[in-house]
Amino acid sequence: MYRRCGFRYEKKLRAIGAARIAGIDEAGRGALAGPVVAAAAILPEKFRHRRLNDSKQLAPELREEIYHDLISNPDLRWAVGIVDSMEIDRINILRATHKAMRAAIAALSSMPDHVLIDGLPVIPFPVPQTAVIDGDCLSLTIAAASVIAKVTRDRMMRDFCAHFPEYCFSQHKGYCTEIHLLKLHEFGPCPIHRRSFEPVAQPLVTLEGIIAAAASPARRSRRETGLPLPAAGGLQNSLS
Repeated sequence: MYRRCGFRYEKKLRAIGAARIAGIDEAGRGALAGPVVAAAAILPEKFRHRRLNDSKQLAPELREEIYHDLISNPDLRWAVGIVDSMEIDRINILRATHKAMRAAIAALSSMPDHVLIDGLPVIPFPVPQTAVIDGDCLSLTIAAASVIAKVTRDRMMRDFCAHFPEYCFSQHKGYCTEIHLLKLHEFGPCPIHRRSFEPVAQPLVTLEGIIAAAASPARRSRRETGLPLPAAGGLQNSLS
């Protein structure tokens, strides 16, 4: 059942006395290179934006426009937390994501009364929290954080592309795409690659697995009958 992104969670929290409610989301958790970025956002109670939605559902140009609208709103409080690839390799991506989320909350100009987190609970956490599966599609507060995190990280990856142009980071933002795996095989990892991630060490093995999945009997059967083919999971160009 379709559920519109709105303020249902925020309204329930305000009804029990939570005045400042922050949304938190991350970008880059599944990438093979670059940082994981978390954003926290506190929206004013009367906030309205007709086009705000989960960042993954927005075209890049629209996402940039909404990002500008959000950060230029004087009544909106926001901050980001960033954990680089070396720290990700040292402590693992789950702990790094949680560290980025805690850093984003700590960087806010005022501490929220409650936090809405996209996905699963973060433990430990300095503020009472509610974890919301697919929260970036259901809560506008989380959706705002999603846009800020995504645009912040995409801009970082475009900057990295200027330093490491051979990897085409501006095109795939460090995710596990066909072109990224081919460049990894050709040039090996660069300083921002996450060396603890298996596809970084074995890009061709990963690429062969994707190709094999694309050529599976079920997919061939769909081709023969003219049914649409599901997308190969590793070849997405834009993930959260």
